[in-house]
Amino acid sequence: MKGAFCLQATFNRRQLWLCLVPLLLALCLIFAVTKQNQITIHKSAIILRQGPGLTYAPIKQSATETGQIIGQRNSWYKLRIDDHQVAWAPAWRLKNQTKVGTHNALSEATIVIDAGHGGSDSGAEYHDNSNNPKYMEKTYTLALANRVASKLRAQGARVIMTRDNDQFVALKPRPKMAEKAKADVFISFHYDSSPQANEGSGVTTYYYHRGYHRGPSKELAQTVNHQFNHLPLKNLGINFGDFLVIRDNTQPAILCEMGYINTKRDFQQIKTARYQNQVANDVVTGLNQFCQNRAGK
Repeated sequence: MKGAFCLQATFNRRQLWLCLVPLLLALCLIFAVTKQNQITIHKSAIILRQGPGLTYAPIKQSATETGQIIGQRNSWYKLRIDDHQVAWAPAWRLKNQTKVGTHNALSEATIVIDAGHGGSDSGAEYHDNSNNPKYMEKTYTLALANRVASKLRAQGARVIMTRDNDQFVALKPRPKMAEKAKADVFISFHYDSSPQANEGSGVTTYYYHRGYHRGPSKELAQTVNHQFNHLPLKNLGINFGDFLVIRDNTQPAILCEMGYINTKRDFQQIKTARYQNQVANDVVTGLNQFCQNRAGK
């Protein structure tokens, strides 16, 4: 009888363990997943906001917060932080929490950069039918776009390029990229051309809006264009432009004509790294100012 009791006890303990082991494994898995989704947020690097974008108001936060990722929208993570409050942070910044300056709004911004033309579409040329890329608009729009992208990324921005090499991209997909990304800014780079060589000169910033509403695109055009006043080429100001990449854009969008490629004086500037770098610095300054103006305070 005693032996039977011992066998029964052993059997019960075995059953208990068979039930407990999966439960313990499940608890360990839940703990591991929870820990994996936890992240430390440093206030010096990231402003936590009430929604997925820089236009939402910031929330009160300590110097260091611990958050758990519970969702994602528009490349922003939804977090549950220490006091069980819900907050949002840019996903790309959580991966690289370098300290940013107080007046840097670009670290929370998504910028779509459009290098005009590309591939079989050479754009305007310094010499007609030259067949030489060093005279083609597509070459210099890409060079400028790459410089701007590099400087924006250095400020912590999320940058999406419609093209990053000499490839053909149709017009319609370009604004769609900005819409899909819920971009804070879409900026398209081009170089102008006049009917006759050496007729035109200067830089112009174009925007598009419907009706009489001023809109963020006009504000963007004014803010960026203002930075061009010290370029070696004359600043011709802002203008309404019925161009597909800005007309069909649901996000704040501008198109910048950064000189006349078939004017000798302008081309001598356009092709230099010095001019491209100066333009890139001005664009980044203007974009940062625009994003500061748009950011939830």
